[in-house]
Amino acid sequence: MSRLFNKWLRTISRMDDHLADAAALRRAVVRINRRLRQERGEGGLSPNQLAVLGHLHAHGPATPGRIAACERQRPQSLTRVFADLEAEGLIAREPDADDRRQSVLTLTAPGRGALERDMAERDIWLAAALSTLGETERGVLTLAAALLERVGAMEIPGTEV
Repeated sequence: MSRLFNKWLRTISRMDDHLADAAALRRAVVRINRRLRQERGEGGLSPNQLAVLGHLHAHGPATPGRIAACERQRPQSLTRVFADLEAEGLIAREPDADDRRQSVLTLTAPGRGALERDMAERDIWLAAALSTLGETERGVLTLAAALLERVGAMEIPGTEV
């Protein structure tokens, strides 16, 4: 039992060493996210609509439940989002060939266009901001982006909310 407790203490100690870095990283991510939201055009897609379109763009057709799980939301939270996107012709809904009780959502050409326009608005601002940095700084941010992708995909046991 003492061995397990000591291992736990070492793990907690290592986590404490990283709390300040974690807080600084969180603040930076929140700030850049806020700024990128500000760079979006008026009347654009909602964050949840972007998440759904982005998921379908990256992963292809999926059930509403699969999208909700990947976006870490309850399916009920996205029901209205799915309906609105379908009504606007940005996604299509078809019965699942394997399970007729389910439906499969697919990104339509207008949906792809809406997503690309939304991303382009923010990419233009971000490219302009990056152009003010030196080559080394841009390289560091490129590496950081890859690391943030990895961290965002991590499942850390015992940290579920």
